[in-house]
Order: sequence, then C-alpha cells, then structure tokens
Amino acid sequence: MRSALMKSGLEKAPHRSLLYALGLTREEMERPLIGVVNSANEVVPGHIHLNTIAEAVKAGIRAAGGTPLMFPVIGVCDGLAMNHDGMHFSLVSREIIADSIEIMATAHPFDAMVMIPNCDKIVPGMLMAMLRLNIPSILISGGPMLAGTGPDGHSDLIDVFEAVGKRRRGVIDDEALEELEQSACPSCGSCSGMFTANSMNCLSESIGLALPGNGTIPAVMSRRVRLAKTAGMRVMDLLDKNIRPRDIVTAKSVENAVTLDMALGCSTNTVLHLPAVFAEAKLPLTLDIFDAISRRTPNLCKLSPAGHHYLEDLDRAGGIPGVMSALVKRDLLHLDVMTVTGKTLGENLKDLKARVKNPDVIRDEKPYAEQGGIAILRGSLAPDGAVVKQSAVAPAMMRHTGPARVFDSEELANPAILGGSVKPGDIVVIRYEGPQGGPGMREMLSPTSNVMGMGLGESVALITDGRFSGGTRGAAIGHVSPEAADGGPIALVKDGDTIEIDIPARKLNLLVPEEELAKRRAALVQPHKEIASPLLRRYAAQVKSAAQGAIYKEPAGR
Repeated sequence: MRSALMKSGLEKAPHRSLLYALGLTREEMERPLIGVVNSANEVVPGHIHLNTIAEAVKAGIRAAGGTPLMFPVIGVCDGLAMNHDGMHFSLVSREIIADSIEIMATAHPFDAMVMIPNCDKIVPGMLMAMLRLNIPSILISGGPMLAGTGPDGHSDLIDVFEAVGKRRRGVIDDEALEELEQSACPSCGSCSGMFTANSMNCLSESIGLALPGNGTIPAVMSRRVRLAKTAGMRVMDLLDKNIRPRDIVTAKSVENAVTLDMALGCSTNTVLHLPAVFAEAKLPLTLDIFDAISRRTPNLCKLSPAGHHYLEDLDRAGGIPGVMSALVKRDLLHLDVMTVTGKTLGENLKDLKARVKNPDVIRDEKPYAEQGGIAILRGSLAPDGAVVKQSAVAPAMMRHTGPARVFDSEELANPAILGGSVKPGDIVVIRYEGPQGGPGMREMLSPTSNVMGMGLGESVALITDGRFSGGTRGAAIGHVSPEAADGGPIALVKDGDTIEIDIPARKLNLLVPEEELAKRRAALVQPHKEIASPLLRRYAAQVKSAAQGAIYKEPAGR
C-alpha cells in the first residue's frame, strides 16, 4: 500500500504516534488510508451541505474496509465573486485547488482518494489533481440546486442577474425584484441550470471518473447521499483492482466528453476546463477538436440559460445515461472505455437500461440543432480562436455585422449598457480581461445579463477576451485569442469599426484594412494596470492563452 510510506516499519514509529493522536486505532491504521477531499464551506450554496456528502462517503469507505481521512480545499462562488475584484481570483483558484491536493496527497501518501466538489473551478481542479496524482480515485459532487419560482414559472440565478436591467428599464418594480431575489435559489446545490458547475459535473460522468447520476441527482435528494456512500465503496474496489484515473481517461474519453458537451449545450467554460484536465494526462484537446465534434453532434438539450428546463428535469428525463443512449443510436460514443464502476461505458448503459424518458427534455428524435451547443470562431479579430454558446444565441444574431463599442474593462462597459448608450445593432467589445490582462479572465455575466435585461438580446452582441458564466445567453463571444494584453487584434479595435460575426460560417472578423491595422499596431501602447495582489502578478506571468485552457506555462528549460 502507498500509505506504508507513512505508517509501516520501525522507522515510522513517530508517524504512527501522530496517527494515534488522531484517535485512530492500530486496526484503522493497518487498513488502506483513503483521502477524502471535501470542499465544504459556509460561503457557497453549492458547498454548504458537503459535510453531509462527506460523511456518507466516509461511511461507504468504512463499510468496504478502508479508513477515511478528510481534508479541505477552497472554493469560490462565482455568483458572489461576480462584477467586483473577487472575480479576478476565480479561475486562479482552479490551479490552487489542484496544487493543494497534490501537496496533501504527497505529504500524506493516501492509498486512494475521493473528491467532493460542486461548483465551477472546484470540479476541474479536482479532476486535474486526480489525473496528476494517478492513484485510484473517484469524484462525487454535491448535486444541483432545485429550480426556483418566479412570475412566469420556474427561475434561477440568471433571472435575478437579468432582472437588474429590467428594473433599470422599469419593466419590474422593487417589490418584484426582491421577491425574485428570495425565490430564485431555493435550496443548497450548484445553481440549477446548465451552467459551468453542472456542466463539469455532468461531463465527469462521460469522462468516466464519476458514477452515473453524479451530474443530475438534486442536492437535496436522499439518492445523492446513497450515491455518495456508493462512491466510498467503489473507491475501495478501484484500489483493490489498481484501476487508476489514467487507466480510465484515454483519447476516446476525450472524444466522449466533448461529444456530451455538445449534445447538452454546456457552458463555454468547458472549453477552458476540459483541455486543462486532459493536459494532466498528456492528452491534447485543441479548439479544432471541439469544433470538429460540434459539427457532427446534434444539440439534444436546452437547459437554462438556453431553454426552460433545469437539471432536475434532465434527471427525471433519464439523466446523463439517457442523453448517452441517444448519442449511442447515432454511433457517436466510444462504449469500450473504462469507468469508475469497474465496467465499460457500454456495460454501464446496459445495466442501467439507459433510455430517454422525456423527449421534450432530451430530444433524441428531433434535436434542437444538427450541430452542438458550442462553436469555435476564427478570423482577423480572433486568429487563435474564440468561443460562443451557439445554442443560446437568438436566430437573428447568428449572423450580425455592426459598429464596435469598445471598453477596456467590465467596469466601464456596465454603466454604458445600463445607461442606454449602447444601441440596437452595436457590438460591445470588452478587452484587457483575458487570463493575463484581467488578470484571471473574469466572467462577463453582468454585462451579458444587462444586455438581456435592457431588451437588447436580439440586437446587440458582446465580444471579449474574457470569458462568460455558464449562465450567459445571447450573442456572447468570449476567449478571443490572442488577448489584448498579448497584443492580439482585439487591442486594435476602435469605436465605430465594423465587426462581422458569422456563427454558421465560424467567422469573426474586424473589417478594417490591414494597412490601417499595421499603423495601429505600431502605435499601440498597452495600458498600465496596477496589480496589487502578488498572487495575481504571479498568475499573469505564468498563465497561457485561453486557447490552451489557461494552464500554466512550463518552466524554462523543461
């Protein structure tokens, strides 16, 4: 056992003394030691209940003959961090989470591990750590929040963000806004639409590192607790058979994950996180792979923000196995890949009798579109690529040409949008918000929600070298690469320049003569941005382009 490095032999008597100090018996020490990584805290609604999940995991481990040892990691709530300096730290936390787990699991050599995340950066951070450490591991999330109520039926956090613009326009009053604030997020769990957290928790099933049900069983259900107990027992079987994450995650797993991503209409942040996750297993995932798979994969689901369904609806409709069953009919999945059940994906689907139980939620026969939820755009404005959630774009905005309204930060853009100076037909450009320039590649949920709330969703596009929340909808094009801080063409755009957006043709062009752009490039002076945080200064110096998943650069000479 790996833990023998810490507990066995004459020389480890001091180590055993410290384990006794924890209250462990000799019998518990002699069993496999299982690290339980718990991201519970009292700040994030998606994490407030994770101690309950952790206790169920530990019960499962003990039932199967292991000794669980729990430790914490940080977790940022993107909703609470939105639209202020806190958002600079959200993406940064992904790397810190992966690094901190590596530290703990190396300093205390566990035999196996169970990861308990729920929200945006915590899920990919834990998946990265699993593949980096490559010891028997399983991921069990806390599950999605229930949908809230609203004047038109169900609601979620995005309705509250968009209500800010509606209140500014006078469409709703203070009383209606307050009522929505109190009802949109009615339970613990990750926010109830197909936002980033739920996207990554669902995709963890297709990657093979989480059990069926991980992405969709609501946080408040007893099924979630039972799944957590099962995860605790399953990790002991993985240890017994020495099945490790890199035995499970292969090039076929990469294709399966992106295929499910496109069918579900997941968050554009998956285009950052999946490459970072698979990079830990030395498996490349480029923007070209995303786009090629998108072109052949139908969009089967439209959950909020793209549609009116929520994760609880998807769960009742058959969950991720149900979506996979529809993809199997089209021969779009590799069924021979291994999973944490100890069986192949095909065997799992057969055992579960996976099927579509509600064709209104999972459109297996009549897809919403013949292409996937995400498209990769390229052109003179984004030579290295840009990302759009095409499944959440109004038909009128799939092709759009208009004048640029340029802002060098989110803070400058929001007042203009809410103040009415952004007009129908405009293309809002928000730059210097990329991984380096932000730094930290902030989410632009407030600007996009304000565009929708101001009634401009079918007439105004927004382009940024930053990124978007999974809750963003509309013609929102992000991850423009190279970013402005790296001298990308987005740094050269001026107010009034004409920009061409053609999502079906995958084009994003700045319609300015090359001679003029050459003059602007020669005269370009990058704005000085004072970065007070030492952490953010280090991050800006180390991070790669969004087109490469915003992972860290390799140290020189390696």
